[in-house]
Amino acid sequence: MRHRLVCEPSYAAVEIELSPGEELVAEAGAMAWMDDSIRVRTEARGGLLKGIGRRFTGESFFQNTYYVEGTAGQIALAPGVPGDIIPYEMQNEVLIMERGAYLGHIGDIETSVSFEGFRGVFAEGLLALQVTGTGLLFFNAYGDIQEIAVDGNYTVDSGYAVAWQASLDYSIGRTGRSISSFLFGDQLISRYHGKGKLWVQTRSPRTLASWIHPFRRVKSNNQ
Repeated sequence: MRHRLVCEPSYAAVEIELSPGEELVAEAGAMAWMDDSIRVRTEARGGLLKGIGRRFTGESFFQNTYYVEGTAGQIALAPGVPGDIIPYEMQNEVLIMERGAYLGHIGDIETSVSFEGFRGVFAEGLLALQVTGTGLLFFNAYGDIQEIAVDGNYTVDSGYAVAWQASLDYSIGRTGRSISSFLFGDQLISRYHGKGKLWVQTRSPRTLASWIHPFRRVKSNNQ
């Protein structure tokens, strides 16, 4: 299996060459183009409960498995947002991902819901995607992706965190401690503790939504 990234980092896609016997699992709708030799089957991998869990974390209930008939074939995956893609070799480990970060994988890898608990007041989400196993994982982000080697403590605005190794513990809170900052939208931040890798994105979908909000079309009360 060979792969290459194209159009990176702003509008990245990943082209993957599959040989007979190899399978690629991907999010529904992630396939951008493929050869005629590529075949697909659609299923709720892991059963009903895991499919429902993925749906709550922003991923698809169903996932597509791509394989070839006859000769090798090429398939390309593209995320739904403009940004970069990271190919990551997992070695019997666990990654935690934010909503929408998972793109696809090859190998012995499973995805499931992870309950992250009440780590802070008004946390953005109690559910994250847990990715476990060994193989080649593809995940994406909005904007460029930076890998950070955390050894101790590290703080990230929660809207910029993409994925992190399970060896990192973290808590969610706000930058301010006053009543006014609590009520009027001070930054929601994640504080990571321990040793492991953390991936962050250079743009935040939440910040973009806040910027667009004043320009939205509003229906007049006179209509």
